[in-house]
Amino acid sequence: QVQLVESGGGLVQPGGSLRLSCAASGRIFSIGMMGWYRQAPGKERESVASITSGGSTNYADSVRDRFTISRDNAKNTVYLQMDSLKPEDTAVYYCTVDYGLGFRHWGQGTQVTVSS
Repeated sequence: QVQLVESGGGLVQPGGSLRLSCAASGRIFSIGMMGWYRQAPGKERESVASITSGGSTNYADSVRDRFTISRDNAKNTVYLQMDSLKPEDTAVYYCTVDYGLGFRHWGQGTQVTVSS
C-alpha cells in the first residue's frame, strides 16, 4: 500500500508564498518522476511542474519563474515552492509519484487559495 501525504496548502494574499510538501511511504520502490498537478473549479486538471530522479525539472508556462519544484530522495518527498502567487493560482494541488514498472500514485490534494 502506497501513501502520499500532502501538506502546506492554505490561504495567502496575492504576491505571497506557500510551500507544498508531499511525502511518499509504504510499498513504494524505484521512484522516478515526481510532480504536481492542480485543478481549479470548472477547469481541467493541469500539470504544474515535474522533476526526474536525476533532478531535471519541467514547468507549465503559467508558473515558470514563480514556482520551484525540488525533491529529497532520501525522504521520498517532493516540494513545490510557490512565490508571487496570483488569484489564478487558486486550485486544489495534487502530487504524483511514478514508481516501479509504470505505476503512478496520486496524493489526496491540498487546497491553495490566493485572495485578498
